[in-house]
Amino acid sequence: MAFRHTVSKYLNNHAETSENHWDSTLQTKYYKTTKDKAMAALENIYKNAPNYEINSISQDHGEISLHVKKGKKAFIVVTVIMVRPYQTAIDFSVTTESLLPIDFGYSTKLIQRLYEQINKDLPLIDKK
Repeated sequence: MAFRHTVSKYLNNHAETSENHWDSTLQTKYYKTTKDKAMAALENIYKNAPNYEINSISQDHGEISLHVKKGKKAFIVVTVIMVRPYQTAIDFSVTTESLLPIDFGYSTKLIQRLYEQINKDLPLIDKK
């Protein structure tokens, strides 16, 4: 089972986070903030980053879609959900744009980098 997961991570062009993902780096991260503050922080991060271009922002749905415009191209959807006061979940869905249906783990690595960026601006809640 673990082998199949590892192989699928590299032989796919899509990765997304979820609550109980088998890969701990792709599990949903929670932050001690409100949905509005998280959305504002994310918008600020991506607006000022040269690698990303914001495609759309939906405050009502708590979603931001963006493109990676430098290096390997990818489409990202960020979902922000406030699960309780001052506990906000942030999830990612990343699809790498390529001729082949595989990205050799690029989408997974991109999600890991995206979380690292957010962790600098928002207080992470350790769910262990």
